[in-house]
Amino acid sequence: MVDMQRSRHTQPAEPPGKAPRVLLLDANEFASEALATGLASADLEVHACKTLEELDERLANEEWEAVVADQETANLEDLRPILELLEPPALILLSAFGSIDDAVDAVRSGASDYLSKPVSIEQLRVALASALERRDLRAENSRLREDLDSRFELGQLKSRSPLMKRVFDTVRTIADTRATVLIQGESGTGKTILARSIHRHSSRAAHPFVEVNCGALPDNLLESELFGHVRGAFTGAIKDRSGKFEVAHTGTIFLDEIGCASMDLQVKLLRVLQDRELERLGESVTRVVDVRVIAASNLDLHREVAAGRFREDLYYRLNVLGLETPPLRERTGDVLLLAEFFLTQFADEYDRQVTAFSPAATRALAAHNWPGNVRELENSIERAVLLSTGSEIQTEVLPESLRGATGPSQLMASAPDPTSLSPLREALETTERELILRALQTLGGSRKATASALEVNRTTLFNKMKKYNLMDFAPEAADDPRP
Repeated sequence: MVDMQRSRHTQPAEPPGKAPRVLLLDANEFASEALATGLASADLEVHACKTLEELDERLANEEWEAVVADQETANLEDLRPILELLEPPALILLSAFGSIDDAVDAVRSGASDYLSKPVSIEQLRVALASALERRDLRAENSRLREDLDSRFELGQLKSRSPLMKRVFDTVRTIADTRATVLIQGESGTGKTILARSIHRHSSRAAHPFVEVNCGALPDNLLESELFGHVRGAFTGAIKDRSGKFEVAHTGTIFLDEIGCASMDLQVKLLRVLQDRELERLGESVTRVVDVRVIAASNLDLHREVAAGRFREDLYYRLNVLGLETPPLRERTGDVLLLAEFFLTQFADEYDRQVTAFSPAATRALAAHNWPGNVRELENSIERAVLLSTGSEIQTEVLPESLRGATGPSQLMASAPDPTSLSPLREALETTERELILRALQTLGGSRKATASALEVNRTTLFNKMKKYNLMDFAPEAADDPRP
């Protein structure tokens, strides 16, 4: 619950150009009017109060940046409640009979300054400027601390999401072990970055981290890529070659899109996980490898096991420690945090002077559902930085899908709608297949253009095409036969 009595003094800093507001407390009306007139010329909004009660009422109902109080009208004890506010106004005390001890006591209690009367307008202006600057600095530090307190970090990974905090906590616990890790989550949620972070936080950090995308290579090439081969093992094998498991010896191997591995290859992977042994293609020499395995998939492997597309024994070997990367739509607090990170990164990389998002662009980023997750956000910000000509990113340079003009939703709207009741998963898969097929037909079979139109990466499209038996779709107009 918010304490309104105390929280009313925790507003954001005044916008540029707005004059700081100052309250004067002095029972001597002539003296306070003279000070108010003099300070008004210093770009300050000044109001005078004759009594402590009037001052308290003003502070309770309005925002003030500073209070200048005459000690004969109210002493330090009378003003102490002001100093105890969550974000108090700067307090400057004026006294005709004060001592050095009084001044020290006032400053120790939280007053910004203690001036002897008579005080000149210039002296008071300088004191106010210094006090307001220190107050703004304290407020900014407080906001920064609050912002940092709301963030969770794991190396270079940053998040405000409690969901990600749980992931980070788990990684810290399991990073420095040899246990196999399975990371599951939608495409673009940061599975590769998380795998790298696990490696960096382990005792293997100084050793190789080797990535293999199991969905990017045909089975015969993938087997050679993982286990290596000897000269003559197959056509084109002109020399011996180490596989990625050997390259990763003493380090970590990251098997991305493990769900794309064939059943035959899964058997060989199971042996490496169980025995830490392998043979290169074309030879019978057994080689021992010391390697930590991290695997990732954007498929639900438990469901793939139930459907007979993934070996159950391999699934349990991989899923010794399981992590789930939540989609960006479930981490809404991360959208602007990551957007600002990417803005700074790409502005530096491309030497652009853009430093912020316009309010409209900020609203567009916050309102978008981010089906492509962090990867979509990163690409959107990179594009916006490149197209921006001013210091702020405007909505005009954001992708059209963020502006509500076009995007996958239009394609989805034209996809056939099942006319009869069926299980939700079946209905969704039917719609998804028809959507991909329609996009391939519309774009001449180009997988690159189709992936771009559907706002997914080409590996995801390749996996979906395999799943829905669309791999043979290759009309003459296709300009990109590769996934």
